[in-house]
Amino acid sequence: MTTRRSFLKTSVGLSAGLLMAPDLFAIAKTPYIGVQLFTVRELMAQDPVNTLARIAQIGFNSVEGATYTGTEKFYGIAPATFKKVLNDNGLKMFSAHYLLGESMPDTKGTISNDWQKAVDDAAAVGLKYMVCAFLFDNERGSLDHYKQTADKLNKAGELCKKAGIQLCYHNHAFEFDAQDNQYPYDILLNNADADLVKMEMDIYWIYKAKQDPMVWFNKHPGRFPLWHIKDMDKTPKAFYTEVGNGVIPFKEVFKHAKTAGLKYFFNEQDETPGNPLVSMAQSYKYIKANLV
Repeated sequence: MTTRRSFLKTSVGLSAGLLMAPDLFAIAKTPYIGVQLFTVRELMAQDPVNTLARIAQIGFNSVEGATYTGTEKFYGIAPATFKKVLNDNGLKMFSAHYLLGESMPDTKGTISNDWQKAVDDAAAVGLKYMVCAFLFDNERGSLDHYKQTADKLNKAGELCKKAGIQLCYHNHAFEFDAQDNQYPYDILLNNADADLVKMEMDIYWIYKAKQDPMVWFNKHPGRFPLWHIKDMDKTPKAFYTEVGNGVIPFKEVFKHAKTAGLKYFFNEQDETPGNPLVSMAQSYKYIKANLV
């Protein structure tokens, strides 16, 4: 079983590698319904071209890449060629995930090392967003450390802006482990420039941390252009499940899309009970029928 933590570490080792906002959605001929490729990470490692074709067959028309780590390639494919594969399948890749890199100083293509190259490759494949995906344990620390991280995100965001790309930060639940009655998530939001660094809200992890996404949308309107959509099952474990199969009130959350500033969303299911493409198809069916 591949977890996000092991996937990120393995990627480093191997490569050392929409909902549109309601006003726009109303005039769009085709709503973008995306998927995070972490959901099919093992299939992408085996056969990225065929996997992308199968994703398109389900009905998804956009994807978000998982971690890029300085290989100058996306899933072993050069940016221009990867873009063609996406186009051939009617897919757009608006966003992709990246590492902070603080704990891996020799790894290129991270926010901490050779970020300009990562930005150049992102521009070549046509990305609109680059997302800091995850902070490893030793990249978290004190509130002062989170302030330092916000400074790093600001600098990375400046390079992104020059390339016409928006930097975002993707949350988990650890950003809501309070220190001195403050959330690290607040520190990141308040110390990172609101124009240079926006947020990709993972709705599952927000609920896992016992937070209300609407509260955060109202505190920081327009700051959340990207969302991750995965559901939480009804067991005591509160584990991942297909969208519409759990307890998260997505219909209510989506009513606040305009306040959030939502541009694109991506279905993600970190672990699935069987073939991830089957779970993706189930989530897609619910999203298509109920959320767009």
